[in-house]
Amino acid sequence: MCLIVFAWRPGHPQPLIVAANRDEFYARPSLPLAPWPEAPQVHAGRDLEAGGTWLGIGPGGRFAALTNIRNPHQPPARKSRGELVARFLTGERPIAEYLDDVIGRSVDYAGFNLLLGDPHELWYYSAQHTSARKLHAGTYGLSNAGLDTPWPKLLKAKAALLEVLQDPQPQALLALLGDPQTAPFTDLPDTGVGLATESLLSSVFIASPTYGTRASTALIVQADGSRQMVERSFGPYGGHLGEVEVRV
Repeated sequence: MCLIVFAWRPGHPQPLIVAANRDEFYARPSLPLAPWPEAPQVHAGRDLEAGGTWLGIGPGGRFAALTNIRNPHQPPARKSRGELVARFLTGERPIAEYLDDVIGRSVDYAGFNLLLGDPHELWYYSAQHTSARKLHAGTYGLSNAGLDTPWPKLLKAKAALLEVLQDPQPQALLALLGDPQTAPFTDLPDTGVGLATESLLSSVFIASPTYGTRASTALIVQADGSRQMVERSFGPYGGHLGEVEVRV
């Protein structure tokens, strides 16, 4: 994932609301949102190159999502970050215990941000840190830097999420994820990828011939534990490939 905005509201009738875009090269093979054959209670897309995933839900109210940290100078990774999400969704370890293990092995992966949740807790961990953080109620955003780093796309998406939180609906969440407007050059961060690439990556929804938003996902969790997740898939130039809905 490259952009996640979410509201964590313990005690609310809808305690977790998530809107997320996965940005990736179109040539990287993947499957859309679906139950996993070997773990039918896990619902997620799948990266066919490495076998992991970027966002999903699992049994016991589990939720996990990932973004990469943009750093063109980091060394090659030994393992795929997507396995961090997959292992949590298919496992049973408590969040804090699982994160202790992740922290001890974070050097095996390229830079990442990880969100892990269950019906009672939501945690955040950045590979740039030495400890994880249990989140309090609030509205948050993640892109390719730390939690709530004020990049233009993140600020725009968080503001749009706040506008629909009173009555969040999947189509409204997906609509806010579809904003293609790039940020002014003067507002762009400098992450070492060059001005043209910074501009391309500055929109909420990214479209180009080779790289862009591959999936937009809306997740609404109800207090009774039921969950609704809708995913739209995209190809080159932002071409719409389909939409999948899951209710569990």
